[in-house]
Amino acid sequence: MGPLRSPRLTTRVALFFGLIALLAGLGLTTATYSIARDSLLDQRESAARSDAFDRALALRDAFEQSTVSETFLNLDIEPGGFAVLTRPEIAYLVQYPVETFPEALRASVERGQSGRQQFEYDGELYLGIGIHIAQYDTDYLEAFPLEETERTLRVIVISLLIGSALAALFATFFGFTTSRGLLRPLTRVADAAGEIAEGALDARLEPADDPELDRLVQSFNDMADAVQTRIEREARFSSDVSHELRTPITAMTAAAEVLDARRADLPERTRQALDVLVEQVRRFDSMVVDLLELSRLEAAVESDDLDEFDLVDWLGRAVQRAQEDHAVNVHSDLGPRVPVRVDRVRLERIVGNLLHNAQVHAGGATAVRITAGASPAHVGIVIDDAGPGVAPHERERIFERFARGSAARHRIGTGLGLALVAEHTAAIGGNVSATDRPGGGARFIVELPIRTGRSQ
Repeated sequence: MGPLRSPRLTTRVALFFGLIALLAGLGLTTATYSIARDSLLDQRESAARSDAFDRALALRDAFEQSTVSETFLNLDIEPGGFAVLTRPEIAYLVQYPVETFPEALRASVERGQSGRQQFEYDGELYLGIGIHIAQYDTDYLEAFPLEETERTLRVIVISLLIGSALAALFATFFGFTTSRGLLRPLTRVADAAGEIAEGALDARLEPADDPELDRLVQSFNDMADAVQTRIEREARFSSDVSHELRTPITAMTAAAEVLDARRADLPERTRQALDVLVEQVRRFDSMVVDLLELSRLEAAVESDDLDEFDLVDWLGRAVQRAQEDHAVNVHSDLGPRVPVRVDRVRLERIVGNLLHNAQVHAGGATAVRITAGASPAHVGIVIDDAGPGVAPHERERIFERFARGSAARHRIGTGLGLALVAEHTAAIGGNVSATDRPGGGARFIVELPIRTGRSQ
């Protein structure tokens, strides 16, 4: 498995908002629950103490009137609660054993003090109130059920937790929408920068309503204007220089050819100098032609001059023309016929330059094959050679202008052949790459859009 990708910025912002809201909600829930619990229990305890004292006073009066049994039986005990009198002579009135109440509460009441304590009995929670009736040396203990109070507290805490969850969801949604709104200008900048990188130098950002964003837009547009101006100035300079050099180069080439035609009349040392001159003039002329071609490519990125033909037959003839001394057969993985619809002139320039590159640096191509492309809409042309190959760190750089691989650094050439291959390939919507050939050597792969169906 590859390394885990970091979440998008909008996702991180939304999760941050949601987490903050959740933590705040949980904190508020804890504080609210604690306050509500203390308040409800205080109210419950106050009411229970008041009721217990009233019933203890009623029992004290009943002792004076000798009606304890009748009064105790008629006490208005809450549903679910129970009471205990500890005086021995009325023990038969006790429905619950006195041991039901906590020992600490009973001990406190026996010492003549009133007391209260929560306790559990038979799985239920109670509040015990104990009152000592000193005149008759007896203790009145009453248990008040806390089930209703606990139910109310459960409702409160569930409501608070649901509210916290909803608040977290709302905060997450708010954080997502807000971050998207804040990042939208950056997305527009990225899109415009991508268009400029693809060659649309006139791509610009629309003015923004916000002053801060408008400053970003203006700065980006100014930068794009400066980049476009510089690139166009350099392109014009290259084109102008190439055009200006064309005439003197033509004259020099003609003069060199005249001298070369009369080389038999020249001394040996002069003939050697003439060979160097002719070779360099021809190289110079080829470089100027290539520069002019690159200038035309920059002026028109995509071609509309499309031709329909069979790639297998066409490529076989192109290879035969380029490598007359040791022509190689074209093998097709897609069958004997591969109909395509591309710019034939550009494709001939691409294949011709790759075959010439193999001829100069590797003694010629050793195999040419037509393969399936990365998608059904593409077809691949693979050209192999048995030369020194291309170092991994140079496989992208060799398609730049005037760039040379380390293996070809001391060979004669303009350094523009593969750059023209890359420009022509991009102009027809394809791509070119270099890699190793199994067994040694270089392999160049050109992927082209076929723009028509394949037939086998």
